[in-house]
Parts: sequence; structure tokens; C-alpha cells
Amino acid sequence: MQTRFWIPLITATLLALGSLPAAEPPKAPSPVVLLISIDGLPSWMWRDPTLPVPTLRRLAREGAVAQAMTVSNPSVTWINHTTLVTGVSPRRHGVLYNGLLVRQGPDKPPKVEQWRDKAELVRVPTVYDRAAAAGLSVAQVDWVAVTNAASIRWNFSEIPNPKGEIEAELAATGVATLEQISQFTKDKNIAWRDMVWSSAAAHILRTRKPNLLMFHLLTTDSVNHTYGPGTSASHTAFAYADHMVGKLLDALKDAGLQERATVFIVTDHGFKKVAKLIHPNLALKQAGLLRAAGPTVTSCEAYVMAQGGLAFAFVTDPERRAQVLPRLRKACESIEGVARVLDGKDAPTLGMPTPEENQGMGDLILYAKAGYAFQPSVAAADVVIEAKTYLGTHGYANTDPELDGVFIAWGRGIRPGARKDRVANLDIAPTLARLLGVGLPDVEGRVLDEFLK
Repeated sequence: MQTRFWIPLITATLLALGSLPAAEPPKAPSPVVLLISIDGLPSWMWRDPTLPVPTLRRLAREGAVAQAMTVSNPSVTWINHTTLVTGVSPRRHGVLYNGLLVRQGPDKPPKVEQWRDKAELVRVPTVYDRAAAAGLSVAQVDWVAVTNAASIRWNFSEIPNPKGEIEAELAATGVATLEQISQFTKDKNIAWRDMVWSSAAAHILRTRKPNLLMFHLLTTDSVNHTYGPGTSASHTAFAYADHMVGKLLDALKDAGLQERATVFIVTDHGFKKVAKLIHPNLALKQAGLLRAAGPTVTSCEAYVMAQGGLAFAFVTDPERRAQVLPRLRKACESIEGVARVLDGKDAPTLGMPTPEENQGMGDLILYAKAGYAFQPSVAAADVVIEAKTYLGTHGYANTDPELDGVFIAWGRGIRPGARKDRVANLDIAPTLARLLGVGLPDVEGRVLDEFLK
């Protein structure tokens, strides 16, 4: 073929190729974020170089760390886990207990119902809601205030569902039988439950590869309550938690996710040692504000909801608040071990709602002195007794340095070697949102830019 016949053919071919759509650049892999909460890890214990947590020490050494994290009031588990994923204080997100406070009538004590739907408990959007709305996948293992949360695709809950998808797969691996899973909360061996929860989280990472996994370890809280923080038992519990974190890091590697994963290590509160227990409802009984048959309250004009270092005191009939409140305050102020009695209307100064804003807020807020903790019983031997099997607690004001928690960030997007003296748990959700590439507007916290690349 002569050259003159090639020229039109080549020209036509080039024109045809030029009309083809340009190849799209490859998409960046979607982010993977692990939010791991080790219940009750105080910053004062973290600063102890003999705390045997080599995995956490490595993450801190290779990543970013704050020496203290300010928690929310009340310094209790569900409240602070909700702050961690909303970026707002309890005054706005609404969670004040490990559950939902329900008033039972004008002469009955209120009660807390734990497993109410997330929609009833949490009043603002969460980072996992925003992630799901952006098309990212969300999973949780033993997280709290998440019952029936529509945004969470894969669940292995504090009370697992023996008919659940993940539960069935985990049983097939031999970690726990379906019978054990159906009786899960009846097993008092919290270390075994943490092992099962950790295995479930690792399984989800390997098989589902979620963009966001929220995971909560509990043995440390249970041991700190029973034996006291900083004891040999406490150190052993944190060493065990450290091992469980290692299992999740192994799962990230096995799943091929390590290069695009960011890991956050947080906690819900610190811990204080306890020497004496206060039973304020017994004091109310002695003041004629409450009646009981043995351990059961039969009727009352007032009642105290104990939460460790803090308690909320209620006038049970709002119509009689003006009449009963002075008697209630006098009874509470006279109890040994009570450091402060505050009016519920002053709760916003502590980041909590007023009684008018949230029925869970007490008419009075009680704080215990160091070494004392509140308990709800009306059948104790005395209003104040020596603590024997409850040697540590939380709930005290978040200005107490022993209530400070820890914060570690490691992996994708984290600036190695970044250090800061203090962050707030309000900052965690906005920072998670930034790493996930989703919006979380109208928060009280801020993005921890100094920790990010």
C-alpha cells in the first residue's frame, strides 16, 4: 500500500481515539477509622511507666498523644461515649445516665431503663449518622446508646442477639456457642465477655471492612470498681485490654486495611479510689421523705439517683417542688461525705441541662468528697459505711484531674510525634468526621488539626 493511503487511515484512527472519553483516575481507597474506648482509663495511670500496656505505648510512640482528655459531666459511661460521637455536651445530646430516666409517678422513685432506642436517648446527629448518610459503612461492638440505630450496619451489642448475623458467624468460628451468646449477660465473667466482643470486632474488620468501627472494652471498669484503680488487679485488667487492642490491629493487617486505617484510643472517664459509701436514700428515709419495706421503696416525696461520685436528687411530684425542695436540700446537705449541693437550674455551668430542658436532670446535684461514693440502697446498715467491695468509682466533676482520660491517635492522616498536654472529648467527633470526609456541623468541639497531617 502506498504512503498516501496510510495518511487518511491514521488520521481517522487518531480522530476516533480522541473522541473516546478520558479514563477516570483511580479512586482513592475509602477511609477506615477505629474508635476504641477502654473504659475507665485515667490519665494519671497512663503516666505511670509501669502500666503494662505495650501496644498502647507503641501507638502513642508512633502516633499522636494527649497527656489528658477532659471528659463531660456527669463523668459516667454512656454520657461520655455519646459526647465522643456527637461533639456536643450532655446539655445538647441529652444522655445523663447509662440509659433513659423514666418517672413512675408523683409518689414513686424514678428509674433508668437502659435499652431504649437510640432515637429516644440521643437528641443530635452523630458522626456515625453522618458517615452512613455519606454512603460509608458503620459497625459497632459493645458501644452504648445505639440500640436500633438505623445508621449502624453491623452490630454485636453489649447484649448480643443470638439470631444476629455477626453472632451466628462468630459462633461458627467456635469463639462462643449460640447458647452462650443467648445467656451472655448472665455470665459474670467480664473478661470472657471482653474476649468475645474483641473477637467479634476482629471478625467484622476481616469480613466486612467497615469505614467506621466503634468498639468498647469493659473489664477495666469492672475491675477498677471492685478493687480500686492503680491496684495490681487494675494493672492486670489494662494489660488484658492492651492485648485485645492488639487483636484488632492484627485484624486490620489481615484484612489489608492497615495502610488506610486510623486508630483512636479513648476512654469515657478516669477513676478515683473509694473508702466510704454514702446512702442518701436512707438519709431521706430518716428525714421522712421516703418509705421502704426492706430494700424496696414503697412511696416517696423525694429520691436520689446515685452515679458514683455524683447523684441527682429529685422531688418526685413536680407540683410539690416548692414545698419539698427545701427539706430535700437540708437532708442532703447534712450527709457526711457530701462536698457540694447545687441547684439543678445551675447545671448548664457544668455542661448539663436544666430540669426544664431534660426530665433526667435532678432538682439538686450532689457531689461526693474525695474517698466517698454514692450508692442507692435504702437497706444499708447506716447512711455512711466503709467500702469493702466497691473501691473505685467515677462521676465526680470533670475538673478533678483524676477524672481526666487519655487520647491516642495512630495511622493514616495522623502526624507522628504530635504531642499535646490536653484535649477535650468534645474534639473527638469533629476529628473523626474530618478523617472520614463527612460534615458534622454545629458542634462544640473542634478538629484536632495539630494532630493531623
